[in-house]
Amino acid sequence: MEGRDGGQSSAPQARYTLQPSRYSSEDILFCIDVDPESLAEMKGTAPSGRPITRLDSIKQAILLFINAKLTINPDHRFAFATLAKSASWLRKEFSSEVDSAMAAFRGLSVDSSSGQADLTQLFRIATHEAKKSRVQNRILRVILIYCRSSTQPHHQWPVNQKIFTLDVLYLHDKPGPDNCPQKVYDSLVDALEHVTEFEGYIFESGQGLSRVLFRYMCVLLSHPQQRCLQDHINIPKSLTKKSPTAESAPGEEIVAVSSQ
Repeated sequence: MEGRDGGQSSAPQARYTLQPSRYSSEDILFCIDVDPESLAEMKGTAPSGRPITRLDSIKQAILLFINAKLTINPDHRFAFATLAKSASWLRKEFSSEVDSAMAAFRGLSVDSSSGQADLTQLFRIATHEAKKSRVQNRILRVILIYCRSSTQPHHQWPVNQKIFTLDVLYLHDKPGPDNCPQKVYDSLVDALEHVTEFEGYIFESGQGLSRVLFRYMCVLLSHPQQRCLQDHINIPKSLTKKSPTAESAPGEEIVAVSSQ
């Protein structure tokens, strides 16, 4: 490099290099809340006219996620658990087959005895599976889909064990005398920050709209090793109508079309 006087600079210049790295394939464990509140009806109906429940929308959103994730990288794998009073396996074997997810959904049923929600067993399962994933140079992520408007989840888990990533989708009723979704949300945030290894995302909705759930699920397609902080997310962009003047090329004639 030449100095300002036109001669060679005597001081050696530090050169920055970014070493190539490979992002790990994911083992993703979906944990689906099977409390009776998962049968709450969403807005809109199915093509058959039947009401759509939260559980119906959750299944659709997961299938959307799996198909999109496998398009990005066919090496990702998925398994399924449920959350009643505690977490339990629904389909333990991690698989890259969409049919495996559909088979798991056929065995999915609501637990009418649900009350409390203890996440300790879920974290125990995730930690065990995360260690197995690491041996294979993979990473484990848990996506918890929670549906209770007044039951705050709890756990007993050491703060220094963070070897998996936790994402949360929270579907709830509007605040009212019989529920406290804000307190539930705060508990979910605390749990996420307590256990997640990489940046974990949490999204909530009390609107009862399937498209909102699908939109959040699409954001969760982001790989944990490539994420920005959730506070920095500015997607999806809102659709705004551009004026014809801004879109037209210079000198191009603009033809007004009557809406009547």
